[in-house]
Order: sequence, then C-alpha cells, then structure tokens
Amino acid sequence: MTPMNSIRSAFPIAIPARIARGFTLIEIMVVITILGVLAALIVPRVVGRTDDAKIVAAKQDIASIMQALKLYRLDNGRYPTTDQGLQALITKPTTEPQPTNWKQGGYLERNSVPVDPWGEPYKFLNPGIKGEIDVFSLGRDKANGGEGPDADIGSWTL
Repeated sequence: MTPMNSIRSAFPIAIPARIARGFTLIEIMVVITILGVLAALIVPRVVGRTDDAKIVAAKQDIASIMQALKLYRLDNGRYPTTDQGLQALITKPTTEPQPTNWKQGGYLERNSVPVDPWGEPYKFLNPGIKGEIDVFSLGRDKANGGEGPDADIGSWTL
C-alpha cells in the first residue's frame, strides 16, 4: 500500500450529490409574503407620523412666535401691524406706527421670518379674526380650512 492510498482510506472524502443548493420557489414566496404583511402593517403608521410631527412642529413654532409678539407688545405698547408683519420681530419696522422701544437684535433667535413645516411663511393678522392677533399656517394643503393634516393651525388652537 502506498502512502497515498493509506491516507485516502483513513480519511474518505464524501462528494455531495448537490454541490450548490439555492432557495426553493416556495421559500422565496414565503419570505416575500412575510415582508409584504410587515410592510402593510408598519408603513401606514410611519407615514401618518410624518404629518403628526409637522403639525406638532407648527404648533411649537406658533407658540414661539406668539411669545415674541408678546415681548414686542410689552416693549412697544402695541403689536406690529399686519403690513409690518412678522418681519417686525427681526428688523425694526420703518413704516408707521414705528416702535418706540424696539429691542436691539430682534425678538426671535432666527435671522429670517420663520416658515412652516410645509415651506410656507407663517401668516399674521392684526387685528385677528379669531383672537386679538392671529398667527397661523394653512397646513399641508396650503389653503384656508381643511381637515386633519390639511386643517389650518393657528394661535387660537394652542
């Protein structure tokens, strides 16, 4: 017996009938079905949360703007006019009535008029329709009225 033959007989090599094995069609279909069920359950919850988060962000922005407007009124004895708008919180108005004690640096931490989560500037009315003054966003649909995520979000809802 040669040395090679003795090694072969001591360590037999098993050659499998199928060297490469893939997934069967049934296994692939089961996995796709499971993924489809998970997507059907999870995606609507995630998509709905985006609108909810934007509504919450808009309400927080409006509350912050309302605080800045109250400080403006405290310093100057009146709110800015509708024509002066929210820009009066950032730069001193040059139109009448000019503020008498405008705070250097403005009343908002931002250097520009804030925009709502849908990319539109917040609206400001003085006098307001639903309150002494109104600060509001038209919502997702960018039109007056609406329901759900399309509803107007304003200082009157805080």
